[in-house]
This record gives sequence, C-alpha cells and structure tokens, in this order.
Amino acid sequence: MTGWRPPRTWLPLVAALLAGCATPTFDNAPRNVPITPAFVAQAAAPRDIVGRHVIGLSLSGGGLRAAAFGLGVMQALASEDAPAADVYDDLTFISSVSGGSLVAAYVGLHGRDGLQHFRERVLLQDLERDMRLDWLSPSNLLRLVAGGLNDRSNLAQRLDTEVFRGATFADLYRRNKPDVWINATDLYHRIPFPFTPHAFLALCSDLSALPVSEAVAASMAVPLVFAPVVLRTHPEACLTPLSPLAAPLQGTAGAATDTVASVAQAIRDYRDPARVRYLKLADGGLTDNQGLASILVARALSGTPHGPLTEADAVRLRRMLFLIVDAGRAPAGDWALRPQGPGGLDVGIAAADAAIDSATRLSATAFRDMARRWQEDMVRFRCGLDEARVRALLPAGERWACDDLQIVVETISPEALAPERAARLRAMPTRLALTAAQVDEATAAGRDAARASPALRAHIAARATPR
Repeated sequence: MTGWRPPRTWLPLVAALLAGCATPTFDNAPRNVPITPAFVAQAAAPRDIVGRHVIGLSLSGGGLRAAAFGLGVMQALASEDAPAADVYDDLTFISSVSGGSLVAAYVGLHGRDGLQHFRERVLLQDLERDMRLDWLSPSNLLRLVAGGLNDRSNLAQRLDTEVFRGATFADLYRRNKPDVWINATDLYHRIPFPFTPHAFLALCSDLSALPVSEAVAASMAVPLVFAPVVLRTHPEACLTPLSPLAAPLQGTAGAATDTVASVAQAIRDYRDPARVRYLKLADGGLTDNQGLASILVARALSGTPHGPLTEADAVRLRRMLFLIVDAGRAPAGDWALRPQGPGGLDVGIAAADAAIDSATRLSATAFRDMARRWQEDMVRFRCGLDEARVRALLPAGERWACDDLQIVVETISPEALAPERAARLRAMPTRLALTAAQVDEATAAGRDAARASPALRAHIAARATPR
C-alpha cells in the first residue's frame, strides 16, 4: 500500500467545511498551582534512598507493549519463584517516557503490590475506548487543525479516575522509593521535561499538588492524536532564586552539552513572563524514547562530582546497575522492497521515527559515556575525603574502600530472546488496547529478557556476597 491522499478537487470542499464550523475547545487548562513554602522545603530535603546496591531503570515508550514489557522486567527483579534472586528492594530510580510511564507511575504509587494487579487494572483495560480515532470526520479534522484529536476529557480523565484514582505527586513521594521521573517534551524549547521537584522549582509551581495522571498523559501525548498537556509558569510566586547552574554555558560543544545549554535557556525562560507563560508538553519519546536525556542533563547541571546523588549517597554506594529497558519498535513496512513509496502517512511516520530513533541512539551513547565518567568522578571524590567525614556518612561498622564502586549500564530488549519471539514482540502494535494474549506475551518477554541479562545476574551474585 503506497498511502492514500485526497483528490485535489476535494480540497476546496474540505476548506469550506472547516471554515463553516466552530473551532473546538480543548479541556487542557493548566492544573499546576503556584509554589508553596512546604514544597520548597520538600524539594530541598535529601531523599536518603540510596543504599549499597542500587538498580535504576529507564522505561521506553511503545504503548501498552512497552508497559507490559517493563512490568515483566520489574517482575524479574522481584523474582517470587527464586527468593535468593529477589533484588526488587534495590530498585531506587525509574525514568520513563510514554507507555513506560504507565507502569513507572503505577509501581511508584503501589510498590511491590502494584506488580500483582497492574495487568488487570491497567493492561487489560481498553484505554482507547473513549478516544477519538476517526481522522476523517469533519469534527475531528477541526480538532486536528486546532491541536489534536483528544484532550483531558478522554484518556487523561480515565487515567485520573480509573488508573491512578486521583493520586497526586504528594502520594507518589509518600512511598519515597523508587524515585520516579516521568518525562515529556517541552515543544517550544524542544527539550525533555521531567516531572521532578527541581523542574517545578524552575516553574515556581508546586509539583506535590499535581495529579500523577497529568504527567503520564503528557508523557504519552503523541502529537495530533492528543492535544498538548499545558502547564503554567508562576514567576510572580517564586520563592527561590534562579539557580546559577541555569546561567548561559560558555565554550561548550557536542550533542550532550548542546542539550544542557538548551535546558539552561529554557529554565531562564520559565522565569521570564515576557518569554514563556505556558508550557505545551507532548510525548517524551519525541526527544528521547528511553528516558535518558533528563538524567544526562541532571548530572551535567548538578555541579558536583557525585550529583544528582548526594554526598552521603556517594559514600554509601557500592554497585549501581542501570538497565535501559527498550521495548520500542523496529523498522516496519514493505516499501523498502520496491522502488515505490513510502507514501502518504507512511512517509510521515518514517520521518518521525527516524528523528526519534536518532535522538535515542545519541542519548544512549552519551549515557554510557556519562556513567563511565561519573564512576571515575565519584571514586576521586571518595578517595579525597578524610576519614572523619567518611565515618560521619558511612553506616556504623561498614567496611570502607574508596575505590570500591562500580556503575554498570546494560540494555534489556527483545533481542535477548529467540529471533522469532523478538520479531513477534517488535511487530506488536503501539496501541493503548491489546489482547490478553499480547499483554501476557509482552510481559513474559520482559521477564525472560531481564533474567537473561548477565549484568543482572552479576548484580544478584554481588548482592548475595558478604562484603
């Protein structure tokens, strides 16, 4: 199929139809409120959740396929059938985009128990049930022109009432661990936007009062299918000065530092009402489909050898395993086998996928390089501490070796499975409605791919070895 496009003679008719109809209104008014002193204090307080052994996850986009695959990976960490391999309590940090944000936020709210009922309460629900999906109806054409087919009244409303049940970020942080970063894309600045306390300090807004559903809806807001999720800046309510780390960067070069410079500019703009009053947020996969870019930026802007970890975190830590969970789709379509095509919708999808995949590959490469340098920086920092400072930060009686630190990064993907099984998973549609068989296949694939990971097996072995 080469793609469909309307005959030229239809174009005046379409224009007349659009001109004769009222522009639709969207239910996407900002729900974030001005900052409060309590939130400033909360954002400044250390989380104190890093122990000797840490597991971090980044969960990719990919609709319910990605959510189910990520669930399987976390089930492998919990390892109910092999208690000796249960390292779920090491899960300290999750960064997510798009479909991965569904499971990240849910497990962040419910903890280990969430692994048991996420399938029935989320994955088996038809989240497309109330969505507008007819691209060619006159009313939906108007919605497309105005910004997107769907707004808060359908998917976002269901997420709030049926999935997260009105939970706010205050509820998410009440559990404390794991720390969850839900990532969207700031369309105006073309940068990743993480729903984190420090990002909301830049907006002078109180993240704790925001419904978790708003962040997940933003992270999943595929352009045109969804209107952007909107946040408002509140510079008139600021209680903290602009961070000196947001100052313009001088003499920097390269993709990673260019991103950091763009983020620093955006932070300055958020405080300037002449520049920005509203953030328009869309799918986090537009800037990085693996949720790594915001971590790279946080590391670069930390200004310390250990940040975004605290000094105490850096002393306690012995082994960090970071798993990049990639459930994205491989290239698809038959137009690479013939001279014709791609055409129509296919060329638009291919172009968008090319941009997303390119940014994702760059982020993954930069992240691995960053992890290597981060380990080196922290070892130098640890070895430069005097004994009194070490003992003040280290749990009583714990053995200390300043160079006893390792950061390992590994990708968990369908490619760890048999080729035909990986191909079936990659071919699974990127939708918000899957059959029970598809859900179970994607979950089992994530579980088995994680269990096949040499790095995870090494982490389990290190966890079991007295030190």
